Amino acid sequence: MQEPEISTTSNETHTKRKGPSKMAEGITLHRVDESNKSEEERIFYDPYAVHFVNPAILEYAAKYPEQAKAAVEQMERLFPGLGNSIRDRVRYFDDFVRAAVDEGLRQLVVLGAGYDTRAYRIEGLKGKVRVFEVDHPDTQSVKIEKVEEIFGSLPDHVIYVPVDFETDNFGEKLAAQGYDRSLKTLFLLEGLIMYISPEAIDETLSFIAKNSEKGSAILFDYYPESVVDGTCELEAGKNIRNYTKQQGEPLQFGIREGMVEAFLGERGFSGVQNVTAEEYRKMYFHGINKDREVCDLLFFAHAVIE
Repeated sequence: MQEPEISTTSNETHTKRKGPSKMAEGITLHRVDESNKSEEERIFYDPYAVHFVNPAILEYAAKYPEQAKAAVEQMERLFPGLGNSIRDRVRYFDDFVRAAVDEGLRQLVVLGAGYDTRAYRIEGLKGKVRVFEVDHPDTQSVKIEKVEEIFGSLPDHVIYVPVDFETDNFGEKLAAQGYDRSLKTLFLLEGLIMYISPEAIDETLSFIAKNSEKGSAILFDYYPESVVDGTCELEAGKNIRNYTKQQGEPLQFGIREGMVEAFLGERGFSGVQNVTAEEYRKMYFHGINKDREVCDLLFFAHAVIE
């Protein structure tokens, strides 16, 4: 795998990534680990996640469990609670999709889809909802290959849209693949907006706001602006910023704390709901999971188009 090329212009970092996303595989490892927990303990189950992780990683963990455990503990020291926040995010987004299906969802657009498996594991999507998976072509090509291996062919209800958010016109690409602006749609941006430029975010949100049926919704997660610009006083914030940069996928965008409603309102969205770490921790971590900590730096937000 080739390393990304990083160039800096006008005090902004632009990533010309080559090869599939390393961060996407790292996130998938969380889904694998959570799915391996007992039914009583796990907060979601993703039977397909394991197929999107390099077998060498899984073999190493099985062969050297103590070393693997030490590596996990080191990550927890660097990013306290972040792994659990990521797992809460999976469950929260899952529940949001299920609720949308029950309310008559017709289209699901997964932006920055990575190795997301909702199109294949959430009941009610197949046969009822058209799913568009939008992602960088290098990551998406790996995804398509794995999906074909799992199911023998590509599912009829999923449409793959290769897009580099920094260089491609996302709206044009989506429309060319059959996106219907007259259908009630949910747009998922899980683990995406922090990795693309403000310009690309504005273009994406502008398309969604102007080309979606009334009642369509958007759901995403984000870091505070301070984590992205390096002014966060928390060590975890500094570590998140440094780690993503080392992985070749640096953070590029955050929202100032307390400003998400204004941010989305200015871009044509209403009914904005901001979900804090403490709120989503209480939703899913209780009983046997009551002691699982989360990261206060990761927020979820959703809004609608009226």
